[in-house]
Amino acid sequence: MTDANPSYRVLARKYRPTDFDQLIGQEAMVRTLHNALEAGRLAHAFILTGVRGIGKTTTARIIARALNCVGADGHGEPTMRPCGVCEHCRAIAEDRDVDVLEIDAASHTGVTRMRELTDSVHYAPVSARFKVYIIDEVHMLSPPAFAALLKTLEEPPPHVTFILATTEIRKVPVTVLSRCQRFDLRRLSVERLAEHLSAIAAKENAKIDPAAVALIARAAEGSVRDGLSLLDQAIAYGDASGEAEIRRMIGLADRTRILDLLDSVFGGDIAQALAILGEQYETGADPIVILQDLLELTHWLTRLKVVAEVGDDVGVAESERARGRVMVDKLSMAALARAWQMLLKGLAETQTAPHPLAAAEMVLIRLCHVADLPTPADLVSRLADGGAPPAPTPSSPAPNASPPTNTPPAAATAPVTTKAQPRSFVAVAELAAEHGEMRLYASLKNDVRPVSFAPGQIEIHPEPTAPQNLPRQLRECLERWTGQPWEIVVSDAAGAPTLTRQDEIMVEERRAGAAQHPSVQAVMAAFPGAEIVDVHDIPAVRPDADHDAGHDAALDNGETFA
Repeated sequence: MTDANPSYRVLARKYRPTDFDQLIGQEAMVRTLHNALEAGRLAHAFILTGVRGIGKTTTARIIARALNCVGADGHGEPTMRPCGVCEHCRAIAEDRDVDVLEIDAASHTGVTRMRELTDSVHYAPVSARFKVYIIDEVHMLSPPAFAALLKTLEEPPPHVTFILATTEIRKVPVTVLSRCQRFDLRRLSVERLAEHLSAIAAKENAKIDPAAVALIARAAEGSVRDGLSLLDQAIAYGDASGEAEIRRMIGLADRTRILDLLDSVFGGDIAQALAILGEQYETGADPIVILQDLLELTHWLTRLKVVAEVGDDVGVAESERARGRVMVDKLSMAALARAWQMLLKGLAETQTAPHPLAAAEMVLIRLCHVADLPTPADLVSRLADGGAPPAPTPSSPAPNASPPTNTPPAAATAPVTTKAQPRSFVAVAELAAEHGEMRLYASLKNDVRPVSFAPGQIEIHPEPTAPQNLPRQLRECLERWTGQPWEIVVSDAAGAPTLTRQDEIMVEERRAGAAQHPSVQAVMAAFPGAEIVDVHDIPAVRPDADHDAGHDAALDNGETFA
């Protein structure tokens, strides 16, 4: 048994960029830094964000070298092209420069470490031009640690530069973001990453098919480090690695068989769909990845359906493009949209299921089952063509019935005659919205139970969530808007439901009324498990002369069901 080569370096470290010229795919950031350096307008703090493995820490180290490089003669100025031979360039590259401190925020989340850091910024650099603090995964810092960093981050000494890196930019407080110059590192396209990986494979004298390299680039999802790690694994897998071998190595499904699988699903062939899924599972493909591939393929087919030029993308194999054109000719937009929604829901179920394969099979069975079912629009059209549904009985409220009797009178009053003189509590809330007082509007909708209303006097029952100054604010606003005095009385009476709850009650009543309509019941029976999501009023539409009386009656109801 031979010992592993102790001097071997993985590709992700061996080919890590050491200057901006080697940094691929981030031209906008490089240009900004170049112009700032030329003009002497470099920021004192940067924040780099992007997906894992895109080069955030690498970029931070390059910036540190650019700031501290002194050139081969030892008298150089900050430059976008570090020499790589001076003491500072070599020390930073070897992670031994005492003036460039890298801190892993995931391991040092507490305020104590951050206070130590902020105390040390006041000391001058030992030998470099700038003291550079690189804080990786900065979003992991605790709130007290962020608070300790803020003041120093805003006004650091002139010899200090902060470079923060994160994959979760939304978790970084806006107070920190506002003190930094932000750069969003972009994902690399599949074509650009595949070109980069092919060049590295050539340098390593590795024989890998271009299709296999493209597969690695697609699996890396724009991450250079992930792509290099997969390439390292592919080289170790064996020379002359082809697409099939790489698929087995990564655990991906065969792309051609995924097309076969989707074709079977749209054709309603359950047996064939399950057979293909089982075959791919046996070869090592993850059921979750298979559903993700189906989602990606459905999205691509949908784009191909609406934009024919998508079929000319050279990044997709010609065989796939040709087959995709044939498939979209047979598929409707409704079928593609329905497949997307079901796959999206099924993927979430599969990711949490105790047996992913069984969950994936159930997703395919559902897809096959609905393949030949008409869309809701088609079914409604068929019902309309077959005759008019019977009119709703008096005991069953029609879909466009009036709001329930338990709705407070304030919600059912006539519209306000003038904006300046509200005649109901609803009109008061609307007046707040019209004047841009959105916080007050939200409080009147959600945090107040109206008790009584009269011109010049409103009695309310505030909820515990209501602001304490709400009565005073409401009185002052109303007097300013109407030019008349108002009295706001806080009552212990329960009052009517909040305006938001009144709206919810009205929607529930409309749904219940719609559910009693014979046409809706027919649709619900045809689609077991369907739900009435919402009921909308539509303007009365005069039907064409050649429509039958049943269709006329359906249109005259003035509602549509979603």
